Amino acid sequence: MKDTKKKRLLHNTLFLYALTFSGYFFSLITVPYQTRILGPEFYGKVGFAIAMMTYFRLVIDFGFILSATADISQHRENKQEVAKIYTAVMRAKMLFTGLSFAVLVSICYFVPMFRQDMFLYLLTFASVAVSAFLPDFLYRGLETMKRITIRTVAIQGFFVVMIFLFLKTPQQYYFVPLFTLIGNAVALILAQRHVSQKLGIKFVRLDKGYLRETIRKSSPFFFSRIAATMYQVTNTFFLGLMYSPGSVKVGMYVASDRLVGTAKSAFSPIADSLYPYMVKNRDFRLLKKIIWMIMPPVTIGCIVLGIYANEFMALFLGAAFYDAGSILRILLPIVAITPLVYMLGFPTLSPMGLAKHANASTIVSAIVQLIGLTVLFLTGMFTITTLCAITVVSQFTVLLYRVIIVWKNRHIFSEKELIKDVSKK
Repeated sequence: MKDTKKKRLLHNTLFLYALTFSGYFFSLITVPYQTRILGPEFYGKVGFAIAMMTYFRLVIDFGFILSATADISQHRENKQEVAKIYTAVMRAKMLFTGLSFAVLVSICYFVPMFRQDMFLYLLTFASVAVSAFLPDFLYRGLETMKRITIRTVAIQGFFVVMIFLFLKTPQQYYFVPLFTLIGNAVALILAQRHVSQKLGIKFVRLDKGYLRETIRKSSPFFFSRIAATMYQVTNTFFLGLMYSPGSVKVGMYVASDRLVGTAKSAFSPIADSLYPYMVKNRDFRLLKKIIWMIMPPVTIGCIVLGIYANEFMALFLGAAFYDAGSILRILLPIVAITPLVYMLGFPTLSPMGLAKHANASTIVSAIVQLIGLTVLFLTGMFTITTLCAITVVSQFTVLLYRVIIVWKNRHIFSEKELIKDVSKK
C-alpha cells in the first residue's frame, strides 16, 4: 500500500513537472527570440504588463491552489463533496475576475501612462484570467495529472509556433499576450470538458454560506501567496513606475528575473505534489531524502552560473543583455535556497500542524521587503543593485523563519516517524 502511494506520488510529480514547467519552458525558449526582436525597451514593456497582471492573478486565484487542493485531497473519495468544492472555487474566481476587470479598466482610463497601452494590459489580463480558471487545484488534489498535462503542454506549444511565425517587429509586442490568451483559452475548454465528461464532476447547488466559507478558509493562503510573490511582481512594477515601462533598465531586470523565476519553477512541482501526499501520509523521512538529493547540485549550479553570468546572458538573450548578468548574479542566491524554502513550507509545516507558520513566514518576508524598499527610497539609495540585494535578504527571511519553526518543533518528526514504525510492526 505504501509503495502504491509512493508510485502515485512519483507519477503525479512527473506530470505536475510537465504541466508547471512546460509553461515556463515554452516561454523560455521563445525568450531569446523575443529579446532579439523586441529589444530591452519593448521587452521591458511586456514584462511590466505581466508583472502588473500578476497582482490580479493572485486575487483571482485567492490561494485556492493550496486550500482547495488540500480540501479535495481529504475528500477525494466523496465525489459530491469534491463537486461542491470545485463549484465554490470556480464561482469565487468568477467573482474576483469581475472585480479585477473593473479595477483594471478604471486604472487604464484614469492613468495616462496605462491608457496609452490599454490594449496590451487588457490582452495580458485576459490571458492571465483565463489561465487562472484552469482547474489545477482539482487535479492536484485528486493526484490525477496525466490528461490535463498532455493536453495543456500540447496547447502551450501553440504559443511557441505562433511567436516564431508572426512576431517580426518590436511594434508587434502585443502578440505575446495575444497568443498566450489563445493557447490558455483552448487549454481551458479541453480541461473543463475532461472534468465534466471523464471525471464526472459538474457544477452543483451550494448550501447557503458555503461559498463565503470557502473564501474565508482560503484567505490566509491568499495573503501568503501575495507576500510570497510580492518581491518579484513589486520590483518590476516599481522599476516601471520609476524609469517607465519601456526603459532599458526595466528590460534588463525583467530578463534576469524571468530566468530566476523559471529556475525556481523547476522546484515547485516537487513541493506541490508532495503537499497532498504529506498531508495524508506524513512521510518525513522521504522529505529529508529529497532535500539531500536536490541541494548539492543546485548549489554548485548557481555558483558556476554566477561566475559566467554576463557571458550567459549575452549568449542566451543577445549581446544587448550582457550587462543584465550583473543583475542575475545578485539574484542567484534566491534560486539556491528555493528548494529548502519550498520543502520547509506547506509540505513540511502542514502535516506538522503548523501551516499557519508557512503563511506567516511569507508575510514577514514581505514586510522586510517593504521596509527595505522604503529605506532605499527615503535615503536616495534606490538602484537596481540595492533592490536586488533587499530582495535576496527578504527571501532569506522566509527560509530562516521556517528553519527556526521546524527546529523548535522537531520532536514532531520523531513522534510521527515512531508512530509509522509501530504501525509497520
